[in-house]
Order: sequence, then structure tokens, then C-alpha cells
Amino acid sequence: MENIYERIRSLRVNMNMTLKELSEKSGLSISFLSQVERGNSSLAITSLQKIADVFNVSMSSFFESTVSNSFFTPVEGRKSFQIERSNSVFARLGGDFSGKVLEPLHIILAPRQEKDVVFNHPGEEFYYILKGSVLMTVGEKEYEMNEGDTIHFPSMLDHTWRNPTEESVHMIAVLTPIIFHE
Repeated sequence: MENIYERIRSLRVNMNMTLKELSEKSGLSISFLSQVERGNSSLAITSLQKIADVFNVSMSSFFESTVSNSFFTPVEGRKSFQIERSNSVFARLGGDFSGKVLEPLHIILAPRQEKDVVFNHPGEEFYYILKGSVLMTVGEKEYEMNEGDTIHFPSMLDHTWRNPTEESVHMIAVLTPIIFHE
């Protein structure tokens, strides 16, 4: 499977786009994009989103090679991934088929994980705390969430989380629209 950097380069080349054109359309510097395509630079989720927008693809298209029309996701078939500048570990729980609109994820927050990246984007989010305690900030309000608690909100609001405890937090998230999928 191609890595993210190879995928960005092949999309750019297939679209007959120069690094300069990608730079102008994404707002990212030519030198940064060149380093990214060579695998010499980390890529923040916000930068990846800008690149995805230019190519008119979802961020997940950089993580998955093809849609397989697979509905069942056995535990041993799950692949974990991380996003730059985040200690959170994500694992996809949903099937892989064309037209899906939900992104169910298992998220693990490391102990003492400080405020993560602040997100806001179209859609909705739902979280269910499986284990541990998390401080979830949505808009201007912070919620102390414990095992069994849920929260559901429009993703357009600024939102983030942190784990102030010495234990990992496990939570299920359901996002729409799909952020990490084609």
C-alpha cells in the first residue's frame, strides 16, 4: 500500500499539477510540499485537509488504497493510525463500502494527554466513553465525561479533548461526514 506521501505525489502527477499550482491552491509552501512528497516532513491534519480539498478527495483516501465493499470488520483486521501532533490512537470500526456516511472509530487517549488539536468541520459527532475519564470541550463549554457517558454535537463547533488522568481513555466515536474515508 502506498504511504500518504506517495499518494499525494501520485494524485498531483495524475492531475498534471505542478508543486507551484498545489502550493497556490492549498496555501502551503512549495518547499514544504516538496518535503512532504519526499517523506521528509510531518503532515498536520489541517495541512492534509487542505491538500485533500485541492484534489477533491477525502482525507481517508490517503490512508486506504481501495474500497473493498467489506461490511464486517474483525478485531484482527483493524488498523490503528495516528495524526501528527496528536497522541490519540484511532482504529476504524466500520465497514468499507461505497457511499457510506458514518465513520465509527475506537479512540485511545494516552494518560495525561493535554489538549489535542482543536477541530471544527461540517457534520456531527457522537462519543461514548468505554473506559476512563476525559474532558471534552465543545464550543466554550467543557464536559467531564466518565465511563458510560455520551455526547453528541455539531462538528462545526470548535472541539477537542484531553485526558487529565493517569489511565488511558477508550472511547467510541461516530463521525459524519466521513473524515478519514473516500
